[in-house]
Amino acid sequence: MSVYEVVAKNYSAAHENKIHSDEVAQKLGFKGALVPGVAVFGHLTYPMVQRFGDAWLSSAECSVKFLKPAYHDDALTITTTEDNGRFFVRCHNAEGILLADLQTSAPGELPAPEDQSVFAPEPKRSDRPDMVWDTVVADQPFPQWHLQLTEDGNRTYTEQISDPLGLYRFVVHPHWLLSTANRALTREYVMPAWIHVGSDIRFRSLVRVGDTLTVNAVPLQKWERKGHEFIRLYLAYHREGVLTTEIFHTAIFKVAT
Repeated sequence: MSVYEVVAKNYSAAHENKIHSDEVAQKLGFKGALVPGVAVFGHLTYPMVQRFGDAWLSSAECSVKFLKPAYHDDALTITTTEDNGRFFVRCHNAEGILLADLQTSAPGELPAPEDQSVFAPEPKRSDRPDMVWDTVVADQPFPQWHLQLTEDGNRTYTEQISDPLGLYRFVVHPHWLLSTANRALTREYVMPAWIHVGSDIRFRSLVRVGDTLTVNAVPLQKWERKGHEFIRLYLAYHREGVLTTEIFHTAIFKVAT
């Protein structure tokens, strides 16, 4: 078993998503502002990239679930175990509470890509309404947009999670790639307080600093459970027609009160 230790940082205190502010998070029953799930995911990728390098970011799939929140200045312990070719990367806080779980495999063959015709229907209007049940429409794509992956931007995302690996001078950090799924939602909706609960990611082609990605996204479904309202979003990133990344992104867009 390998062990990696890092301190969680809430770099999103001023973000529009007020789940990252103490006042709103406490009103919703948390002890304080939540560290972004995408940051915890970034920490969880460290042991895999340390072991396999950019090969894991070129041809691998993983599934991450966020079970309990991380808070600013939490001391996190990331442990990795292997069983029959599967890797289990887990994040615990100083009290030993399991906060997040990532399951993945070594670089290798991936499932066939999703049918990209899901993006063919007429897209949603870019009017950024409040995100409520009636404004979330399954199978209605978001307008396509482009993301330029600059050196400064990649440095910011890498430093936010204190990742020391040198390859991120040239390779885009997966923290940025998953954060882009959050941005896809906030580009289209006003979302006062919401929670990222998990994602399935397929890395199909290495994304490098300097690349420009075409981002497509479409809600696949919405549902209600225990008063929470959920969305599952499918995203596909292309670079000059090459599919680099697929993400299935799940969030609570209305938190039960």
